[in-house]
Amino acid sequence: SDDVRELWRLWLTFWGFAVEEARDGQQAMQKAFSRAPDLILMDLWMPIVDGTEAVKRLKADSRTADVPVLALSAQCSSPTAAAVTAAGADAFLAKPCDPDVLLEHIRTAMRKLPPC
Repeated sequence: SDDVRELWRLWLTFWGFAVEEARDGQQAMQKAFSRAPDLILMDLWMPIVDGTEAVKRLKADSRTADVPVLALSAQCSSPTAAAVTAAGADAFLAKPCDPDVLLEHIRTAMRKLPPC
């Protein structure tokens, strides 16, 4: 939702990250393919293309295959987590997610990236 994206954008910007937002899975993939982000936060319940399918497509494309993806969802069942992990997500976080927990996951994922 717009409100949730705004809240996370504020947190991420406060932490010093540059943020690109997408309203749906299709737009998220288009932006990722054209901008080569350092990390992707992917909600699973989005219109047009859901997050699990978007993760699968991002990980299958050479332009974004190595970009860490942290999946977030209020649907925190084991099958949901297993499906997005099988699609290639690097971590799954249940919403609502404590901002400090998210920041630690981001830091962990960023440490795994090769140096510039």
